[in-house]
Amino acid sequence: MNRPDKPGALNRRTLLGGTAAAGLTALTPAGSAVASDTGGPGSRRGPVGQTEVDAVTRRLEPGLIALRRTLHAHPELAGAERTTSRTVSRLLRAAGLTVTTGVGGFGVVGVLKGAHPGRTVAYRADMDAVPPAGIVTGGTEPAHVCGHDVHTTVGVGAAQALARLRHRLAGTVVFLFQPGEEALAGARAMLADGVLETFGPEEIHALHCGPFPVGQFAVTPGSGLPGQDGATITVSGPDALAAAGRLADGIKGLATVAPPQTPADLEKMVADVQTAHGPLASFVVVRAGVVQDPGTGGVTVPVSYRCWPEERYVEVRAAIRRLAAPYEGAVVDFPKDPFPALVCPAEDALALGRRLRRVLGAGAVTTAHAAFPFNGEDYALFLDRIPGTYTFLGVRTPGSVITRSYPHYGDFTPDERAIGVGVRAMAGWLAERAHR
Repeated sequence: MNRPDKPGALNRRTLLGGTAAAGLTALTPAGSAVASDTGGPGSRRGPVGQTEVDAVTRRLEPGLIALRRTLHAHPELAGAERTTSRTVSRLLRAAGLTVTTGVGGFGVVGVLKGAHPGRTVAYRADMDAVPPAGIVTGGTEPAHVCGHDVHTTVGVGAAQALARLRHRLAGTVVFLFQPGEEALAGARAMLADGVLETFGPEEIHALHCGPFPVGQFAVTPGSGLPGQDGATITVSGPDALAAAGRLADGIKGLATVAPPQTPADLEKMVADVQTAHGPLASFVVVRAGVVQDPGTGGVTVPVSYRCWPEERYVEVRAAIRRLAAPYEGAVVDFPKDPFPALVCPAEDALALGRRLRRVLGAGAVTTAHAAFPFNGEDYALFLDRIPGTYTFLGVRTPGSVITRSYPHYGDFTPDERAIGVGVRAMAGWLAERAHR
C-alpha cells in the first residue's frame, strides 16, 4: 500500500464487470464440507474442498510463520527484492510449481496446473518494504510496516496448500509475486513484461493487511483505494515567493479530509470506511507546498492529491486552474493522466464475501463501502486489465492500539494468526474460481 504522492500516467479505465459464477460451494462456518464439497482427500469428484484446505494449512502454518519472520527481518526496498525473490522462487519450486523469475525486475511467477481442466486465475502478492520516508512516524531504515511480508507469506502458503491438493485441483492458478509496489512501479513493469499475455489469467485476486480484527476480512465491492494526481505550478514576478505561499494555502483548502493525527482519528476513519453513504463516500485530500530553486530563484508550487470517486479528477483540476488564474504568469502543468484508482467489480467482491461468511462465519466479513483516503495501490493497473478482488485481511490483535495494525505506522505489528486465516481463505477461493 503506497502513501507517497507520485503522479503517474495511465489511460482512463473502462470498468470491467464481475465474473462471479453462480452456485458457489457451500461450506459451514467451521469449514466442514456440506453437499457441494464431494469426496474425501483421494476423491477426484468436485472442486477442492475447504476441509482439505484447512487441514493442509494447519500443517503448513508453523513454517509459514517462520517464513514471515525471516522476510520481516530482511526488508528490501522497491527494485531491490533480490533475496526475497530468491526465497520465494525456492519455495515455489520445492512445492512443484513451474517458476519464472526476473519478471518486471525481481518479480516471480509460479504456475500451478491442476490435475483437471478448468479456468486460469491469478493471485498477486507484493514483496517490497517501506522506505524510511514512507513511515508515518519516521524511520531510518527500510521496514516491513505495510505487511508485504505477510502478503508474500500468504501467497506462498496458498501455493503450497493447493500444490498438495493438486490431484483434486481443476484449472491453473498463477501466483504473481510483485516487486516495487511502494514506488508504484512494479505492477507496470510486470505488465510491460507481458505477464498477463504470457500466463493468461482470466481474473486476479489479492489481499492487503488492514486494521480490522484478526480473522476478519473487509471486502470492497465497487470500492478499493484512490489513485492520485498532481501538478507543478510555476509562479513568477517580484513577489513570487509570497504569491506561491498564498496559492498553496488556497489549494490546500480544497481538501475535505484532514490527515489523522491520533489513534482516535484512525478509529473514526476505519468506521467511516465501513459506513455506506457516509462521510468518505466522496473526498479530496491535498498536499501543496512551495519550492524555490536556489540556483535560479524560480518558485514552484508542487501539488499532489487523491480523490474519490476518481471522476472528481476533472473537478479538482479545474479548481486548481481557477485558483492559479489570478496570479500573473502562473503556469499549471498536470501529467497526461492521473494514476488510476483501484476499483473492484462489485459482483466479484460480493461473491467472495458470501463464501468467506460460509467458511469463517457471518462475523468474519465486513464491507468497505468507501476507500481509505490516504493510501493507494498499483494493483489498480492489474484491475484495469482483468477483473478480480482486493480484500483487506484483518491483522489487529484484540485490545491493541490501532496503529499496530494500520500500514505505514512505525509500530505496525500484524497478528501472525492472520497468515493461516489468509491462506485458508485464498486457497479455497482460488480453487473455486479455477474450477470450471
